[in-house]
Amino acid sequence: MRVFLDTNVVASATATRGLCEDVLRTVIERHDLVVSDVLVKELQRVLRDKFRASPELIAEVVWLLRQDATEASSAPLADIPLRDAADIAMVSSALNGSADIFVTGDREIVNLKTVKSMRILTPRQFWDREQSGS
Repeated sequence: MRVFLDTNVVASATATRGLCEDVLRTVIERHDLVVSDVLVKELQRVLRDKFRASPELIAEVVWLLRQDATEASSAPLADIPLRDAADIAMVSSALNGSADIFVTGDREIVNLKTVKSMRILTPRQFWDREQSGS
């Protein structure tokens, strides 16, 4: 299964221990991770500005994400009813990378539930799905 993890899921997985870390590890071990330049650029900014991560750690995270990942483009942008252009670019990246699941904590995106055939799940929903074997 192809899985796209939103920026804050990856940033939380990198900077803290817990659910998002487990989700990232599971996706890397069991699924095909989909990434994009939009994700990587936003992740670098969030890790630097919000989490005060070192340039070395940021480079290591980017390297890890790109290993064996499917690279997707944000263009073309999909027609998605979201207010934030950055969110539209992120969801479009997932769609363009043929992701089956988009994992995010963003309530506006989660409320969509699906976009085309791609399911949108919170980290907890994804984790519970993995644990139940669904």
